[in-house]
Amino acid sequence: MKKTLLFILMCVSVMAFAQSEEELWIKNGNRNIFGVLSRPVQKAGEKYPVAIISHGFNGTHWFGKDYFEMMKEKGYMCYTFDFPCGSVNSKSDNNTMNMSVKDEVSDVESIIDYFKSLPDVDASRIVLIGESQGGLVSALTAASRAKEVSQLVLIYPALCIPDNWNERYPKVEDIPDTTRLWNVPLGRSFFMEIRDLNPYKNIKKYKRPVLIIHGDKDQVVPLSYSQRAVKTYKKAKLEVIKNARHGFNPTERALAIGWIKDFLK
Repeated sequence: MKKTLLFILMCVSVMAFAQSEEELWIKNGNRNIFGVLSRPVQKAGEKYPVAIISHGFNGTHWFGKDYFEMMKEKGYMCYTFDFPCGSVNSKSDNNTMNMSVKDEVSDVESIIDYFKSLPDVDASRIVLIGESQGGLVSALTAASRAKEVSQLVLIYPALCIPDNWNERYPKVEDIPDTTRLWNVPLGRSFFMEIRDLNPYKNIKKYKRPVLIIHGDKDQVVPLSYSQRAVKTYKKAKLEVIKNARHGFNPTERALAIGWIKDFLK
């Protein structure tokens, strides 16, 4: 009898855990976005804040799962997803030749709209968290949806992308049909659309609280870009991790998550 009761309790526990995470597809026009939604323990009739996690160049939704436990403790829903064309491993669409910063901004906007439409979401508490290129995208989205994003977290945000590629391809005719970055093929359109992009001109439209986390040994996105960003925003704080590079190790990740936990309302 005791063994039977223990087995039933274990099954209930496993089912409860499984139900706290679910695969969720969200549409953006003809773009289908794959993601995973984590939920806190919910009570009938309550509304919950939501955090939307944007991965970096050639990343996937797996990056965002690092936040699930902390977000549950804070009472947040947490959605991490694959940008269509954002990675060779994307479940949404792995054709990176069509990668586009503008399209990724549009994807995050569609995700915001989706969660705003849900009856159990507190639409006044929608948080964006972005890493690297996903940080650039999150920053641009927060600027375009300034009244809908309550807080913004940027992790070594790649605000340097336009500078980097305009320096590499100073003239339009210099841009080839295909560029390989870390063995990831990119189409010409990616570089064309960022030629006139001025991130700092755009991001200053966002006036709400911002947390930026960056390593002082980052060789991909220099710390100076985040130092400029913290001065550009109206309400921003920059946390610097000593000796951290682009992509945090487990200890650095835990430190960053602790700062984010303290930052979130």
